[in-house]
This record gives sequence, C-alpha cells and structure tokens, in this order.
Amino acid sequence: MSDSDLHRLPDQLRENLRLVFVGTAASTRSAELGHYYAHPGNRFWRAIHEAGITPRRYQPSEFAALLELGIGFTDLSKSGAGMDHQIEAETIDVAGFRIKIERYRPKTIAFTSKKAASLFYGRPSSTISLGRQPHDECPAEVFVLPSPSGAASGHWTLEPWRELAAWIGS
Repeated sequence: MSDSDLHRLPDQLRENLRLVFVGTAASTRSAELGHYYAHPGNRFWRAIHEAGITPRRYQPSEFAALLELGIGFTDLSKSGAGMDHQIEAETIDVAGFRIKIERYRPKTIAFTSKKAASLFYGRPSSTISLGRQPHDECPAEVFVLPSPSGAASGHWTLEPWRELAAWIGS
C-alpha cells in the first residue's frame, strides 16, 4: 500500500469541546481503517476509560461518539501516517493546528505524545514534562500525556491521564 492509498483521519472538532486529543499523525493502521488510535497494541482507549475520562471502554470505530462527551480529535499532520519518526517534517502543520484551536476554543488540549508537544512548542521533547503545562499564549489548558503507542511501552504511565481526568472533571 502506498502513502497515497492511506486516508488521513478527519478532524473531530466543534466549538467549546471540553477536551481535544492531539497526536502527531495517524498510525498506518489508523489511516488504513479511518479510526483514531486503531492499532490493537495502542493503549489509548483503555487509558481514557481507566483514567475516568470516558464512562466505558470505547472501540476505535466509535471515536466519533466521543463528540457527545465533549471530546474531539486531531493531529498535527493530517496527511502523514506512521510512527512519529516516519512523519515527514513538511506534513506537520502547527500553524494550521493553532488556527483550529483559536477557531474551536476547546477548554483543554492533550497531546498524546511528547513528540507532538515538542512540535507544538518548538523545543526538544526532553525539555517537556508530562502532565499539565504552564499556561502560555494558548487559549486552552495544555496537557502532555505519555504516548499510548505499544512502541512507547518503556515510558508508559497512566498517572498523567488520571491528572487530565481530574482536571476536566470527569
């Protein structure tokens, strides 16, 4: 399958969401299926339930149903797909993402990896801590979560996800 065969994931955004999850780009599996966090080894759906963000464990195919809970999805790269190190730099659109945040005004955004946050902030991921970030010019509160990808198992902890759940008042 070539990159042109992959379909990017549509944004799941509307005004005044309580939370928007922001990834770097769709995984190859997510792009193929058209569902966020679709790889069977990805912990995302289990994590948001276990942390108390959702009332039950949703399946990747149900991602659009989270809009009813005030939860949206987007990625910094809407045309790239694969693991973070495979995403071509020219497909990363931080400026376009910032425009979406200004337009839709979510209360909180949560980057689902330090890599996504580092691209947003324009600084190395080693300088970014997990959890709630100091308030800056972004109109939303910002959280950085450990990547739920199976490839990032060595850095996994549910604690920042629980901190996020407590913050949004789930």
